[in-house]
Amino acid sequence: MEKLLVLYSSRNGQTKKIVEAMQGEFKGYDVELANLHGPVRKNLSKYDKVLIGASIRYGKFHQDLHTFIHIHSEQLSAADASFFCVCLVARKPEKADPDNNVYIKKFLAKSRWRPRTIGVFAGALKYSEYNWWQKRIIQLIMKMTGGSTDTSQDLEFTDWDKVREFAERIAKSKYE
Repeated sequence: MEKLLVLYSSRNGQTKKIVEAMQGEFKGYDVELANLHGPVRKNLSKYDKVLIGASIRYGKFHQDLHTFIHIHSEQLSAADASFFCVCLVARKPEKADPDNNVYIKKFLAKSRWRPRTIGVFAGALKYSEYNWWQKRIIQLIMKMTGGSTDTSQDLEFTDWDKVREFAERIAKSKYE
């Protein structure tokens, strides 16, 4: 059975929820999940595929993602490794395209690693989980980008069909 390592950086749980939804498409793989928040040392050559998913908060990926990629950049470059980003701007269809997503562009400009496959998914707006300051900052961001500023409700923008299609593509693809 082939081995698939899935690493994730999740702040409010949406990226982890996406990873868990993808697992149903990884039939025929022995899947290992690992949270990037904390020391993660892996020999990536032990895996047939590697998938990394990370969320954006306040316009940035968590530093643990960058640290992991810096430490493992050579192994990632040699591996059948893919990446996906979770961000609220992807609620707009044109921003859900990796070629048009500002966070993917910044990521690729900063990273030596070039993922084989890249995905972008809309996340969730979980006002109920934010403290007072976070609510105000996110409200301001949402106002500037034409999103919901109603803090009385949480919203999930994730396109679950797109998530499953991406996972299926990762599972079926063969590294050349």
